[in-house]
Amino acid sequence: MEKKYLVLSDIHGNVGAFNAVMRDCDGEDFEGIILLGDLIDYGMRSNEIVQKLKRLEVGDWKKKIIVNIWGNHEKLIIDKDLERLSSDRGRVMAEYTAGQLSDESIFYIQNNMNTAGRQEFEISGLKCLAVHGSLDDCYWKAIEPRNVRGNYVGYDMVFGGHSHYSHCFTHFYPIENPELRNKKAVIFINPGSVGQPRNQNPFAQYAVFFLPSKRVELRAVEYDVEYEQSLYPNEVDEFYKTRLTRGI
Repeated sequence: MEKKYLVLSDIHGNVGAFNAVMRDCDGEDFEGIILLGDLIDYGMRSNEIVQKLKRLEVGDWKKKIIVNIWGNHEKLIIDKDLERLSSDRGRVMAEYTAGQLSDESIFYIQNNMNTAGRQEFEISGLKCLAVHGSLDDCYWKAIEPRNVRGNYVGYDMVFGGHSHYSHCFTHFYPIENPELRNKKAVIFINPGSVGQPRNQNPFAQYAVFFLPSKRVELRAVEYDVEYEQSLYPNEVDEFYKTRLTRGI
């Protein structure tokens, strides 16, 4: 029987999108959840996202979060590393989020998440890597199909986020192994962004992968975008709410 794993990234404080994802997969039995960072910022409900994730760790979901790594937005807000942002509006947004975060949320980010931005783990004998960005830069440079930014030959599966573009592809590395025809297959999965997609699809996006088949489903689900947009205050640049309309 196939085992299923839920992969989420870049929720960005968007409770409506997160709730839609959880409703979409309600009733499915997952072996574990892989969280690839950027739980917070951009959206207006970062504290609520933290609370919802804490509740996933009790009841039926208890201990099923197997990966929970920092993204660049956890790092820049906790470490106050705002100069890495490319725009002033991004810095204003990050400062706003930092001012809204509760002590409880900050404690969760510092103590319940892997602050390295990457984590190695094993599932069913497969060596896996979760990284918010890439091996070249765990926080700020994303894996892309044409540029994986690093050497992943030591892994069987690589889960990445940051780009807000969903993908699933296999890269073959040359190795000395005649039984494998001198090729090593590495599967790369990016679930896309739950809370702020940028692939011109405004639906909340996530992934499910299956073992032992290694099948991957890239899913997208509708949510109430207008309500999330209504929560933005005037001091936050309108760019961050209007981009939700078209997923850009």
